[in-house]
Amino acid sequence: MPRPDAHVPPDRLIETVRIVDAPRELVWKVWTDPRHLAQWYGPTGFTTTTQVHELRVGGQWRFTMHGPDGHDYPNLITFLELQAPERIVYKHGGEVDLEPVNFTTTVTIEALPGTPARTKVTLRAVFPDANARDFVIRNYNAAEGGKQTLARLAALAESLAESLATAGAPGGSAPFRITRVVRAPRELVWKVWTEREHLTQWFGPKGCVLTVEEFALRPGGRVLYTMHWKAAGAMRGKWTMREVQPPERLVFVTSFAGPDGETVRAPFADQWPLEMLSVVTFEPHAGVGKGTVITLQTTAPGASAAEQRVFGDGHASMTGGWGGTFEQLEVYLAKLG
Repeated sequence: MPRPDAHVPPDRLIETVRIVDAPRELVWKVWTDPRHLAQWYGPTGFTTTTQVHELRVGGQWRFTMHGPDGHDYPNLITFLELQAPERIVYKHGGEVDLEPVNFTTTVTIEALPGTPARTKVTLRAVFPDANARDFVIRNYNAAEGGKQTLARLAALAESLAESLATAGAPGGSAPFRITRVVRAPRELVWKVWTEREHLTQWFGPKGCVLTVEEFALRPGGRVLYTMHWKAAGAMRGKWTMREVQPPERLVFVTSFAGPDGETVRAPFADQWPLEMLSVVTFEPHAGVGKGTVITLQTTAPGASAAEQRVFGDGHASMTGGWGGTFEQLEVYLAKLG
């Protein structure tokens, strides 16, 4: 039987598809449990606070999405159809004092053949007319927001699936993660991250001056740099590049470096991981604030259990250091206009 929205004109439709490396039942749970929804629902950098969640036909989900730029978005979803674990249909909007949107979304959750379990998630948002669709794309960057939302769903479901598969095995510390929205287009943000003359103007915690001795920003290359403080001396580090995908993604191994660029222990903690893996992504801000969402995630995949504990204990200090670094980035971007 063809689905009711099968012949919707493209100018009334936003469709997003994502393959998730997790079982369908787990994906359904992540979609329908408010505890999970709070961890992934919304574009990159957003958080969600649920006021009411009634998982039944005719039930309502009232929630507020908090944008990384400080903007709050009050929302209402009314569930029209629930077929566990494969289909959810809901109406978005419909009352005053909410975001001025009105559309119906069908979520299909399809188990794919093969092992390990994989699931195809399709998000089809149908609007009453082309103007309503254009409004959410123009004002909220909704098409990009849908992609980022399903990417966050996949990341959580895959993490939960991995945890279930390795239940009972000793685990490492949680990843360090920080997100920041900057008021600049993604192409400019990428430029100041990946060109030597720009990087030296802002990178590093507050109070440090950066010099770059080697700059080979390509897969297999390395960036060798020194941070200088008037009172605390100098500290040398390096990035060993793995991925460079303009203008959206950098992946590199980060470590401290000796006089000849060799990998050395951190000067402040003997059991700090020798090497860490950092992934930096640059995404358009899906919201009224525009700009670019920068997300940095750092893990210590090869570290010992003791090193993992020290790494986990150091997250607060990393938050402070990276917070100061992002502040310097924002000041520099403002100077560039």
